[in-house]
Amino acid sequence: MAGRGVKRRRHLRLVESLDARQLMYFTSNSLPSISVIIPTLNSEKTLRESLRSICTQDYPQDKLEIIISDGGSTDSTPEIVKLIGTETLIKIKYIPNTLKTGEAGKAEGFRHSANEIIAFIDSDNILPESNWFLKMVEPFNDAQIFASEPLEYTCRANDGYITRYCAYIGMNDPLCLFLGNYDRYCTLTGRWTEVPHIEEDLGRYLKIELEKKRFPTIGANGFLIRRSALEKCGVGDYLFDIDVIYELLNATDSTGEVVRFAKVKTGIIHIFSGDVKTFARKQRRRIRDYLYYNSLGVRKYPWKSVSSLRLLFFIISCMTLLPLLLQALRGYFKRPNSAWLFHPIACWLTLFEYGLGKAGSVFGVRELRRQGWSQ
Repeated sequence: MAGRGVKRRRHLRLVESLDARQLMYFTSNSLPSISVIIPTLNSEKTLRESLRSICTQDYPQDKLEIIISDGGSTDSTPEIVKLIGTETLIKIKYIPNTLKTGEAGKAEGFRHSANEIIAFIDSDNILPESNWFLKMVEPFNDAQIFASEPLEYTCRANDGYITRYCAYIGMNDPLCLFLGNYDRYCTLTGRWTEVPHIEEDLGRYLKIELEKKRFPTIGANGFLIRRSALEKCGVGDYLFDIDVIYELLNATDSTGEVVRFAKVKTGIIHIFSGDVKTFARKQRRRIRDYLYYNSLGVRKYPWKSVSSLRLLFFIISCMTLLPLLLQALRGYFKRPNSAWLFHPIACWLTLFEYGLGKAGSVFGVRELRRQGWSQ
């Protein structure tokens, strides 16, 4: 009885929160079912808040499932999942990810999913508003739209300085700022990407057409995609975000299907849990993982197509410092916050870790071990 009462109260809140167009969409019983896939590995610092932001969504709970794909957590991650399971009517599956990486966890989660829309929500993602799913699925009314993603990262005043910095620049890797292939709103440029594309503003979201050979780094941190589209990509042991987009665009090229994406005018919170040392370690993991899996032939997106001139400018900017300081100063004038002080440090660490990783690859590349890894 208590469970039905909770469900009815959420149903009433949902109806009250909708505008006329959304209400008609809801009452027609056409809301798609969603499988939320969350890879975890010692994610206790952020997982509780992430799961609660999902479980308190104003969305029919019988149309949601959460799949936790765990890489062998030794912290309290399993206990947090059990606790949240007692607080919600949403079905939660807890499955092992023997390959441990986030990309393997996404692939394993997809194999255990059952719903129409696949939502990739990382364990350090928090949904900032209770109607987030409603906003994110609206574009799927358009048959041409295969996937949707938030337009920006939501910044909260009390979050750590690295979290705030990444939200302001709209990316987690400052190299993307210089390459221009970021995919969230950037304070410094006033754009969500610099990659050429066709864009149509439809009010609550942007309808996007991308080129097949070069596109933004979309596909993570709150990415929703039709199940039917993902099945075209032939998901194997690993599901690499940007590679999925590359495969989807090329798979539909031969069939003549029209593929569009939606950038929804909402945000998502991406918590960076750690310090400067953690940032360096994550950059090391990023380059080492790419080099290793690329050597195995499982990476698809042609990263060699990025601009050499832009890459050179990044290197020169790090070596001379002045461009980085000017960027940080410009960012501070636009959105005053001490987090901008991290910009030069982030760029230096990225250049060091990427340069070291690339140089080391001359002697062979090994997979970065996950023992002792935590969120």
